[in-house]
Amino acid sequence: MADNEEIDYSLANPDTLSKYKLAGDISSKVIEAVKAACVDGAKILDLCVLGDGLLEQETGKVYKGKKISKGIAFPTAISPNNTATHLSPIPGEPEATITLSKGDVVKISLGAHIDGFAGIVTDTIIVDGSEVVSGPIADAFHAAWIASEIALRSIKAGAENWTFTENVDAVTSAFGVKAVEDMLSHQQSRNVVDGPKRMILNPSDGKRKGVESCTFEEGEVYGVDILVTTGEGKVRKSEQRTTIYKKTDNTYSLKLKASRTTFSDIQKRFGPFPFTTRLLNDEKKSRFAIQECTQHELLIPYDVYEDRKGEYVVEFFSTVALTKNGITMISGPKTPDLSKFKTEKSLTDEKLVELLASPLKTNATKKKSNKKKAKAVEPEEGTLPAE
Repeated sequence: MADNEEIDYSLANPDTLSKYKLAGDISSKVIEAVKAACVDGAKILDLCVLGDGLLEQETGKVYKGKKISKGIAFPTAISPNNTATHLSPIPGEPEATITLSKGDVVKISLGAHIDGFAGIVTDTIIVDGSEVVSGPIADAFHAAWIASEIALRSIKAGAENWTFTENVDAVTSAFGVKAVEDMLSHQQSRNVVDGPKRMILNPSDGKRKGVESCTFEEGEVYGVDILVTTGEGKVRKSEQRTTIYKKTDNTYSLKLKASRTTFSDIQKRFGPFPFTTRLLNDEKKSRFAIQECTQHELLIPYDVYEDRKGEYVVEFFSTVALTKNGITMISGPKTPDLSKFKTEKSLTDEKLVELLASPLKTNATKKKSNKKKAKAVEPEEGTLPAE
């Protein structure tokens, strides 16, 4: 390829979907390893370290010798029970001592990227969950999973983002629970996890006005984030320390030398993706630097959010591509065994029941082209073993 020839990073290039899927395969592999380690007595800090280490290890095995970026697209976060999102402790802090207990409702989030194409996933499990669960937790599990499946099927070429919102609200209402208010799902693209097109859950009046109407189009990629709570739907910023940040496109001349050094390190190592301060070269010395960078909006925080104590939040996050044949899964949680969650409630809306039963991909057969297709880059070394 000539030096002045632009690379096509759209889904029209088969290499793009190949890289997305490889990132998704890595994320799926790693999250299963972390889920297996979520046992009674496990420290959340240790689980986050495990997940991040595996993400770096697995992405390091592929595309060796290629000048492409790869690594963590979203650092491992383990959020139990009423903690909704983004808990990723660092050593020496109070959160580092938090351990899991049998029966905890645990959200696990993480993601890998290959050449800037991210496959992010969140799954929710019950620690040592061998017993049947009933009551509000069971209602929330059913609602979150069905809402996630309905949400994916709401992403159709020409459909509007508000249909996505309305469908999720209808599902959660049927199960007597609430989607977490104002949580956003985003369009994704190369090196971007928070693109311009957005979908919102259970919008408040103020936030509804800030989300522009849009239609889904073929060739787009979305991160679909569904959070359901047994509470009233409102979460608040937790007192637990924020450790996940992401670089913005803003510019500012930092005053402190330590801030400039830290920000340069962030740019080189993490680029445009969220990162945890735990992975900085000197986390303690970087605290004031992070503060200055955040103050001047060079970094945005992924704050820890929580519902009231005694409530439970269930989350499922999938990364999907909208292709000519419908939805292609890039990464997503494994289908839960809903028989372990006993509920008296069900989805009765006929249109939504029909939508839920529809396939993600269409069955339309396409004639094979005799033209030679561009060959996707296939890493020969370090490919993930089969499940």
